[in-house]
Amino acid sequence: MQGKKKFTPKIFYQLSLDALVPEDNFYRKIQSELGLDFPYKATRNYYGKEGQASIDPVVFFKILLVGYLN
Repeated sequence: MQGKKKFTPKIFYQLSLDALVPEDNFYRKIQSELGLDFPYKATRNYYGKEGQASIDPVVFFKILLVGYLN
């Protein structure tokens, strides 16, 4: 079963993690320019219908992208 991560910014002790990242951050720019819907369609056939949900393909793609760029 293909997992899907639902990102919602959370506040911890009156601190937003979104507010800690500068607006001109390189990865924010990439996220705004790069449409990341393609991994769902590209990997749909490789996931089963039963069992535990897997890691979100977009999260996995982002991990690989950060590893490549750094």
